[in-house]
Amino acid sequence: HLHTTLVSDLEDRGLLDDTLVIAMGEFGRTPKMGTQNSEDGRDHWPVVMSMSLAGGGFRHGQVIGASTNDGSEIAERPVTPGDLAATIYHHMDVPLDTQYLDHQGRPRYAVQENGKPLSELI
Repeated sequence: HLHTTLVSDLEDRGLLDDTLVIAMGEFGRTPKMGTQNSEDGRDHWPVVMSMSLAGGGFRHGQVIGASTNDGSEIAERPVTPGDLAATIYHHMDVPLDTQYLDHQGRPRYAVQENGKPLSELI
């Protein structure tokens, strides 16, 4: 209920269009209970995951992409971490080829993996 409460509160206060709320993890969970590594639960599953974006002035009320019926594979419209980063940076008018120096002084791009903004959101 925390996510819903936060988004509702931001909307009630007129702050939702200026605030982007993202709920996600770095991986999904196995689509079946009980695996070799987790007999009574679910293990890491990097193939498919979900995320939720609310506010931030993005288009809302839609689902982008889909998994197979059993949740084991991407069925349509894959989205990469680079695509998510590109979408956020594009929306904030940050050039997608922006570079920064990492802790060892090496140049890195803010948007990795040739990320492209999600046209469905902007």
